[in-house]
Amino acid sequence: MTTYFDANKQRFLDELLELLRIPSVSADSAFKNDVRRAAEFVKDKLAAAGLDKAQLFETAGHPVVYAEKIVDPSRPTVLVYGHYDVQPADPYELWKTPPFEPTIRNERIYARGACDDKGQFYMHIKAIEMMVATDGLPCNVKVMIEGEEEVGSDHLGTFVAENREMLKADVILISDTSIISNETPSLETGLRGLSYVEVEVTGANRDLHSGVYGGGVANPINVLCGMIASLHDDQGRITIPEFYKDVVDLSEDERAELAKAPFSLDEYKADLEINDVAGEAGYSTNERTSIRPTLDVNGIWGGYTGEGAKTVLPSKAYAKISMRLVPNQTPDEITELFTKHFKSIAPAGVTVEVRPHHGGLPYVTPVDSIEFEAASKAFEDAWGKKPIPTRGGGSIPIVALFEQELGVKSILMGFGLDSDALHSPNESYGLFNFYKGIETIPYFYKNYAALKQ
Repeated sequence: MTTYFDANKQRFLDELLELLRIPSVSADSAFKNDVRRAAEFVKDKLAAAGLDKAQLFETAGHPVVYAEKIVDPSRPTVLVYGHYDVQPADPYELWKTPPFEPTIRNERIYARGACDDKGQFYMHIKAIEMMVATDGLPCNVKVMIEGEEEVGSDHLGTFVAENREMLKADVILISDTSIISNETPSLETGLRGLSYVEVEVTGANRDLHSGVYGGGVANPINVLCGMIASLHDDQGRITIPEFYKDVVDLSEDERAELAKAPFSLDEYKADLEINDVAGEAGYSTNERTSIRPTLDVNGIWGGYTGEGAKTVLPSKAYAKISMRLVPNQTPDEITELFTKHFKSIAPAGVTVEVRPHHGGLPYVTPVDSIEFEAASKAFEDAWGKKPIPTRGGGSIPIVALFEQELGVKSILMGFGLDSDALHSPNESYGLFNFYKGIETIPYFYKNYAALKQ
């Protein structure tokens, strides 16, 4: 297998760069044709890798790509999940090189989707290709790559429910998470859930002259800023009534285990070029970003933002707000609590609308399973050291649904780094990580097949 890898290493990279050139932004309808182009590309590469039944399945949104390789029905089956859609690249002017013209600098690939998730799911396709080409695939494998993860996987639940038999597997393998560092591998044992909403505050029936009406009527931007500011107290806790009622605090022993992960606060601040950290009092930075729920404004706008000045009181102001959730919190309930509270704090003179976008349940995977052991040993085989179990701060909405619909657990076997600038300008993915992932993944199949005997 090593010989095959060495002979095809450059081709693997060239193919990934070709995929990264496709602007498959699922959130923007202007890129609809490009999203389909990415799906077609993935389908063709799955077939070229030696998988069977490579095809597109249409949904009410973007298509799902599926392929499989059944080597022996009596052997265990691995279902690989990933997504070919990417976040919008805005603001384009902050990219050092164009986001859809992948560039390699300092042994890193810079492009939108380089790590999230094109670089990571493509490792699986190449690892499977290596195993098939060298007669080294010890398990059955099914691959499902979707095109709506970045907009909440709205139609994947229906697809999974309608295709349970086709997707039947013993474990789901996902690379859409990170490791602590290239020197310290880790395996994420959980993900936070998500509730994402957009709010609209309306004042007068039209934009108004700020000199004529300023001070006499409510300014929706001022009102919105005040409402948002009130959502946290001076201890960094969220003020929505009953927001924390289902949150279970980790024990001191559990917190001590999480604290074993190497972390330098000075390096963290230096990387972000900030003077200090912020968050909920009583918790470390790693705890704030993994085991505690959060509420953050992702965007806010209204009024005049063009060149020069326009003295106007806007009729409307808007914000997009995301809440990361921890086990026992559900997106439907949190969205309802947010909506009720946000409307209740609106002052007279404005009206408020809350529009839910998408959400996802939190997820925890057991560390005492055969599947987790196979993944842990795979990292040990490739890195020469055991990975540290960690909790992830991000969300993959479909993971909890997989367990509900298919009855199997997911292994979060990611290879990215927190410094890869996911969802930000200048997203990147290390060549080391891309190649190391391709090297590590076959060890999972080997270990899993052996442990399932």
